[in-house]
Amino acid sequence: MTTPSDSRIPVQLLGNTPAPPRGLGKIQPRTAPGRFRRLRVGLGAVLLGLFFGLPWLQINGRPAVWFDLPQRQFHLFGATFWPQEFTLLAGVLIVAAFALFFTTVYAGRLWCGYACPQSVWTWLFLWCEKITEGERRQRLRLDAAPGSLTKALRRAAKHGLWLVLALATGLAFVSYFSPARALVIDGFTGQASAWAYFWVGFVTLATYLNAGWLREQVCVHMCPYARFQSVMLDRDSLIVAYDSGRGEARGPRRPGSDPRAQGLGDCIDCTLCVQVCPTGIDIRDGLQIACIGCAACVDACDEVMSRMNYPKGLISYTSERALAGEPPTRLRPRLLGYGAVLGLMLLALGASLATRAPATLDISKDRLLYRESADGRLENVYRLSVTNKTAIDQTYHLSASGWPGLRLQGNAQLNVPAFAEASAVVTLSLAPEQWPGRTVAISFHLAAGDAQLSADSRFTGPDP
Repeated sequence: MTTPSDSRIPVQLLGNTPAPPRGLGKIQPRTAPGRFRRLRVGLGAVLLGLFFGLPWLQINGRPAVWFDLPQRQFHLFGATFWPQEFTLLAGVLIVAAFALFFTTVYAGRLWCGYACPQSVWTWLFLWCEKITEGERRQRLRLDAAPGSLTKALRRAAKHGLWLVLALATGLAFVSYFSPARALVIDGFTGQASAWAYFWVGFVTLATYLNAGWLREQVCVHMCPYARFQSVMLDRDSLIVAYDSGRGEARGPRRPGSDPRAQGLGDCIDCTLCVQVCPTGIDIRDGLQIACIGCAACVDACDEVMSRMNYPKGLISYTSERALAGEPPTRLRPRLLGYGAVLGLMLLALGASLATRAPATLDISKDRLLYRESADGRLENVYRLSVTNKTAIDQTYHLSASGWPGLRLQGNAQLNVPAFAEASAVVTLSLAPEQWPGRTVAISFHLAAGDAQLSADSRFTGPDP
């Protein structure tokens, strides 16, 4: 009889992880049809569609997502953000970080298995390999076969598809920084800038190497997430795990036979769970750093269990506590803590976006403290910089306040085109008899329709 302690998940999270089995060269994962594969394919198709499609989407005559570095602007679905608003970017990154922490505590490496670019592109490159070189067994035979014209043609077709996908990836990536339509036309006619060619080539090469050659090595050895996830999991985290209490002892048998009569568990030791793993691990050895949580082994094992007329779930998304036969703890402090912080950050970010001003006003005072005009008035000079964040040309009306008798000299109107900046030099003057003998705090005001902007500065004069 199996005791609860016998069902606990063997964990290999710390220390050195043994190298995955290589068989006849590189890892050649087998395709495992099933519900989790359909989920991966569907989500991957959505993510790839967004990545390749967004640069071509136009809003108000501009790309929907465009990092316009020369103009120091970030266009996002009709809104324009400026360097002064990078605190919003920090907020987005913090939200993304806590969303990743929350997901990891709840269900392990879901990000790695379903949405990480390395995984998505690797699955795509594996599909190219499958349609050019065949399924796993055919690829292994091709790897072991001597050189031939057929082998060379299949390899050429595979690498050709890889390079086409890598080039498309490079063009799509650079299209987020340079409009896609112009980039493609200029790129293929030799009119693009040297920097555009450099970055397209760099991303193309990186994609080709990462998704085509390095693959699982990026996940196992280069990605830091595999390391720090170990301190985030708890006994209630959902992970891909093998039920050793039900599966052991392993051994082959005829379909429909009673494994208990033979002293066996439900695992028939077919090794399909190893063959389908993109990182080449054996999930039956316990949770390992190299496991990306893609659940390919779950699909493979469920198919075998169905053929054997055994219950599914020998390998499944479960938790250490569930395998030990203990009731799960849904609401635990760590999960609640990450969820609370994530919710607060989302509220703060949403409030910041909702109250975001349609324009900004920056004031810089001339280095000269003050000067006297021809009629004896005290004058201070200021440079005003106005950023129009809207899609409409604006005319701003300028005024100043802060002390009785202040007079604004210069143009009281400032025309600023849509998504642009404009600056103007203005002068404030004050009669000597109205000077209080100390620095005066003042404010400049801009008005355009219902929009009101203010910025503070100071007015200086002679010592008393």
